[in-house]
Amino acid sequence: MRTLIIICLLIVSLISGSGCIDSSSEPVNETSPVNETNFEGETGNQTSSFNSTEEDVSIENSSEKTNNTLKLEGQSSFSKYYNKENLQFEAAVPTYSLPLQDSEIANYYQFTQKIPLTDENRDLLYKNGFIVIENGTSENPLTVGQTLVNETYKDLKVADIPVFITSDSLLHLYHIQFDETLKRVEAEEFYDDLWKLDKALLEASVEDYNSTSGVEKEAARRNVAYFAVALSLLEPKPEQIQKEEEDAYGSVDMSLLPEDIAKQYQFEIPEFVNDDVESELTLIESHEGFAISPIFKYQEDYSQYVPRGHYINSEVSQYGPKGHYTNSEILKNYFKVMMWHGRISMLLQSDMINSEDTEDEAKIQTIQALLISDHFDKEKNLQTIWNRIYSVTAFYVGFSDDLGPYEYAKALNTVFGNDRNGVRFDNESLTALKTELEKYESPKIYGGTGKIIQAGSETENETLEATKGFRFMGQRYTPDSYILRKLHPPALNIMDLLGSERAKEHLKNQGISENEEYEKAHASLENEFGAFDEEDWNKNLYWAQLYALKSLLVNYPEGYPTFMQTEAWEDKQLNTALASWTELRHDTILYAKQMYFTGAPYNPEEKPVQGYVEPVPEFYARMLALTKMAHNGLAEMKVLDEQSDKDFTILENTLEKLLEISIKELENKELTEEEYEFIRNFDQNISPMLENVDIMSQRSILVADVYTSPDGVLEEGTGKLNLIVVAYKQPDGRIVLGAGPVMSYYEFWQPSGQRLTDEEWRDMLKNNPPERPEWGESFKV
Repeated sequence: MRTLIIICLLIVSLISGSGCIDSSSEPVNETSPVNETNFEGETGNQTSSFNSTEEDVSIENSSEKTNNTLKLEGQSSFSKYYNKENLQFEAAVPTYSLPLQDSEIANYYQFTQKIPLTDENRDLLYKNGFIVIENGTSENPLTVGQTLVNETYKDLKVADIPVFITSDSLLHLYHIQFDETLKRVEAEEFYDDLWKLDKALLEASVEDYNSTSGVEKEAARRNVAYFAVALSLLEPKPEQIQKEEEDAYGSVDMSLLPEDIAKQYQFEIPEFVNDDVESELTLIESHEGFAISPIFKYQEDYSQYVPRGHYINSEVSQYGPKGHYTNSEILKNYFKVMMWHGRISMLLQSDMINSEDTEDEAKIQTIQALLISDHFDKEKNLQTIWNRIYSVTAFYVGFSDDLGPYEYAKALNTVFGNDRNGVRFDNESLTALKTELEKYESPKIYGGTGKIIQAGSETENETLEATKGFRFMGQRYTPDSYILRKLHPPALNIMDLLGSERAKEHLKNQGISENEEYEKAHASLENEFGAFDEEDWNKNLYWAQLYALKSLLVNYPEGYPTFMQTEAWEDKQLNTALASWTELRHDTILYAKQMYFTGAPYNPEEKPVQGYVEPVPEFYARMLALTKMAHNGLAEMKVLDEQSDKDFTILENTLEKLLEISIKELENKELTEEEYEFIRNFDQNISPMLENVDIMSQRSILVADVYTSPDGVLEEGTGKLNLIVVAYKQPDGRIVLGAGPVMSYYEFWQPSGQRLTDEEWRDMLKNNPPERPEWGESFKV
């Protein structure tokens, strides 16, 4: 029965074209395995939420007419793990009049003795009912800009300041859990798997080279070079082994001596590809930007191979033991090889290739992909390893919009059948194979293969078609990258499409949305987003986090606290959403495909002033569903360690409590002493989930590049935590002040080829920080 239900749901999702964001109204199709795996890595015909059929075709939403374009092996979803409570409550918080006066605030005198307010601070507080104090604007230790969420709450509690629990805090705590589990899986599960996979395909390619002739021999030679580059990137270097802590290699037996470890992960580059491999590795290590690939003869952006995100951290904290992911050389190696597998394409067409005979080069690359896919199709153990890596990372980030080994294997089976012994790729068979492969949609996001598309180019679709080809484990389609393809920066465009009316206003004020081409693309995207249901939005953890952010980007109606009904609060929530999105891009920078383009009177208090939870129940409900989705999915995939299991449980319990409290606040009900105690001791409540996370991974300062153009790369950054001061009304009718941490957000351009690491961003923030967005001036000073 369960199998039947899942199959029915799959058929519905295929017909509806869920997940599409395309001006042509065609579904965005993401690559999922044909021979699906269960979550233990076994290959077979197990029922899954992302099985596929050979008859899958694209459906055009507007007319429901089928066309001849095949889906990329499955319209996949992990939404079965997402289950959100439907909330029922009536917001009835009594309002107060704006602007405020200090005489109306019951604890104004006590509060300002501990957190002094400047005239400018007071003016904004009175005007909006809240103020964000930017780091570095006061000498008070509570407002100089902390980087650790739990430490900020601890400092407020010690200073006896009413605690205001912010949505920023929960998003940052979830980011830590998301990032830590991903790092652990990569280091302890996937490094060894990738080594085995690449080693097996290197050996198979060497056999192909020794047993073939002519153009097939050259294609096999190129495959030997391709996998030799991958293994060279993975291979531990002597200096890395010396620098590593004892457990940094995860599954490696650390009782072995360093030289024995090196021997376990060691191979010899075949002499007949040595020059090409060394030339490719030199370009990868140079990080200098676009250059012609020695193996693939088209331009590749080698600046993308700079390890960043959570893959490099040169600082060692003085506040505790160095976590076993910090400064992990293994994760640096993993980053480079997955970037290689995610970006390098074996092209079907010759347009992007730079050589004397581009058609011949395209033919060689197509045969390369077919040879790899043939081995992949025949060797079930290779599929098992590949499926495990791909499926788990797809749960985190989503699926690729590029062709992969399953699509090419299906083409081989269609043209040659299952018995392919002695088959040769002559012109006739290659034409038939290309015909099959050309039935699939082109990529939806241009990842920079060959060259950068110029802004406003009329040849964008032709360029996407020209980059169609095989990627061994392609980078993943994400809706935000797709929006940037259609509308270009700034990131306000993403928030606009997620529902922020304030983002729309700011775009209009900046003159960005005032042209016919923009309006047409925007209208198309709005229609696509408007058609998504809850299942569409929660197809994987990446999309589900965007869905949680959507709940913050709304106009709060009467019945919500007065400060939340201001335009300034909408700007503050816009800042929160952008900062959280930046953390998401930072954590997934390896997998998400990046778009290229180219003194007042004292009032005696009748009762103690109590803390407050930012009353956004729908946000907490979505975050709770997202956290449980991650927890249950990773547990079922058997990649969740014991500590992460406990940490997710703590975060779930915390979110459940915040959900209950926020509803009571909106219903203007008095909280219990136990609930007030929970708010006061929020730092203690969340500290257990941070005990095993190194300090550097907890800090709020990080950066991610999200878009590449001929003039530079667009960087999204978060800085030190700011302090929000909020005037809220207690059930007894008093207006009081509370404080809590909120994130800071930056958007700026860097020169081409100078993608920032977190360390470089910290230096920039310290010595020459960029300006924050002007629209933030409505709520901060």
